[in-house]
Amino acid sequence: MNRVLCGLAANVALPSELVDRLIAVADADADVAMELAGRADLSHAQAVALASRVEESAVRLVYEGRLTAADVDPAAQPHAALALLGERSGRAEWAFLFARDPVSERREKLAACPGLPSDVVETLAADPDVQVVAELALWTTPEVATGLAGHPHAEVRRAVAANESTPPAVLTALISGEGLPPARRCLVCDRDRDRDRRQTPSTCDRHCRRHDFGLPPGASCDGSHESTVHDIQQAALRNPATPTEAVVGFAGHSSMLLRRALAARPDLPPEACRRLAPDTVPGVRADLAENPAIDEPLIRALADDTDHNVRRGLAHNPNVPLDVLVHLAVATRIGATLLPRIAAASPAEAEELAQSPNPAARMLLAQRRDLPAEIRDILATDPDAKVAKSIAPHPGLSEAQLRAMVDRHGVRVVAKAAANPDATPTLLEDLARHEPPVQKAFREIARHRSATAPALLACLADKQARPIAAGHPALPPPVIVELLMDADRQVVEAAAANPSLPRAVMPDLVPWLTCPAAN
Repeated sequence: MNRVLCGLAANVALPSELVDRLIAVADADADVAMELAGRADLSHAQAVALASRVEESAVRLVYEGRLTAADVDPAAQPHAALALLGERSGRAEWAFLFARDPVSERREKLAACPGLPSDVVETLAADPDVQVVAELALWTTPEVATGLAGHPHAEVRRAVAANESTPPAVLTALISGEGLPPARRCLVCDRDRDRDRRQTPSTCDRHCRRHDFGLPPGASCDGSHESTVHDIQQAALRNPATPTEAVVGFAGHSSMLLRRALAARPDLPPEACRRLAPDTVPGVRADLAENPAIDEPLIRALADDTDHNVRRGLAHNPNVPLDVLVHLAVATRIGATLLPRIAAASPAEAEELAQSPNPAARMLLAQRRDLPAEIRDILATDPDAKVAKSIAPHPGLSEAQLRAMVDRHGVRVVAKAAANPDATPTLLEDLARHEPPVQKAFREIARHRSATAPALLACLADKQARPIAAGHPALPPPVIVELLMDADRQVVEAAAANPSLPRAVMPDLVPWLTCPAAN
């Protein structure tokens, strides 16, 4: 990767004529091509020129809406053509072409495209590569999914079970096995059969696609395809279209993975919730604790669970009562995050939390960024450093309030004060000079829109903040030019992408760095 050219390709201030010159050399560096493909100012002519030189960029150009079917040759640019088909913007004849493509990965990509002609769907459904059929089964219509549910290969059935368009009755049959003919093959069977056919290990590259079945550790088959049957059940349990009555019986299943999949379903009835609550596996209880389907008595019971992850999951439950949530915050490391129940708190509840004698309650509320000014200002004067740290990034705080917080709590709130979107240039300069230095503060200052040149120069001395500061438009242009020769390649790329890079320097960079030795 040529870091200077990658940075230039992303530089919003790069003149159009230099974009053309970069396109001319983009085939030597796919990363440069991808950056160019993401430019908002790329003209249609430039997009077509770039796609003709680097096909990988053509796919992104399709997704960015820069290319149409008239711009793409499916023979020369198959990935771009498939991307257009995936966006329903390709030509129907392309689908017939790719359905018989000798490269199975292309047929597999085609199988995921929506709105395919029925003849193409029939061809893909009969494809000799099971991965192609499975991909079709994963994304296809209810009618086609119904037909593939009885496919002789279990991997196709697993994909049908994961397809949310599969009819509920079909999902019920897949999860129970009733009403469907037995599967005759699975990926484990295929692997074993392939091994039997090989005469010596050297007859095929070990990375060959037909040897890479993507099997998880421990996958097995004794003739009943037990591993894939398990995967089918797991996929159906995770599928919201699977009827509730078809899954509740798995509460007592021996497989922990199946019980976890069941515990996370939002349509879980109370009886199934109660059966899962005493599960011996903490992961099952943690998934259940986060599930909005559980009732208040069960929430209160899980609040005393000995496992940290269970209590943390419960804290993320949108229906957890506030008193339980405050109790959890005292004894559980939840992290600096806005919890769903706090985000949904009413004005009266927010006021109650702000006046709570428990700092854990106030800290939870301080994670919000839409608080009324009076509550925000009360929390800004909180004597607890954790509360102050949580409220410091809240919009609307004045420079005086932020300075008072820093004076009161010191290094514990400096980084969060620097992250406040309304922090003034003067305050950011002072925070950059704070003693002792706060490394996280340098990173926040370096990305702040109000950071000044003096503050950014201080940030350049910090290893982690240096690449961020190198891309800030307030950095003095001579410094940006110097950073193009920095030993850190991330810094070099950020400097080249800096819109304040002098335009007079830009033309010299393309010929200067087109040779491999200059990378």
